[in-house]
Amino acid sequence: MRKILGVFMMMFILLVTGAHESSAASSTYTVKKGDSLYAISRAYNVSVANLKSWNNLKSNIIHPNQKLTIQAGQKPASKPSTPSRADSDKVVREFTVSASAYTANCNGCSGITKTGINLKRNPHLKVIAVDPKVIKLGTRVHVEGYGYAIAGDIGGAIKGNKIDVFIPTKSEAYKWGRKNVKIKILE
Repeated sequence: MRKILGVFMMMFILLVTGAHESSAASSTYTVKKGDSLYAISRAYNVSVANLKSWNNLKSNIIHPNQKLTIQAGQKPASKPSTPSRADSDKVVREFTVSASAYTANCNGCSGITKTGINLKRNPHLKVIAVDPKVIKLGTRVHVEGYGYAIAGDIGGAIKGNKIDVFIPTKSEAYKWGRKNVKIKILE
């Protein structure tokens, strides 16, 4: 009887200790030049809100060499990705906007969005510039003729129901031109 009680006691201690250690564990990520909370959140498959909460951040601004806590169990993905149909299909709002295109490869362009996404390093991402009074930064959207994207930038001429879609090359941006398109705000 003592042996059985001893075995149960050891199992209980191991179970409690192991559970406590796994919930308390976290990893640290060192911010590199050109990183953004959005890109880091996509890489670790966590939300920007969680990153901000875990690290007591009041804004989306991060700096090179800054240490960020990532909760345990989050594995880095291969690279940041554009939101897809699988992420969410629930449409919160739908309306028509005037859409033009922009590129990160112009004179005076840094290629870094308002949310910190480096478009020169990530030309495959679909990002739109928005008026944050109309579409909140970080919102997932579907733009007719462009696809699923993230509202990750703003622009001086982007006021009201206007957006700019990021296109990697100037020639493709010129081809896009300006057109009225339907935009769906996704949950």
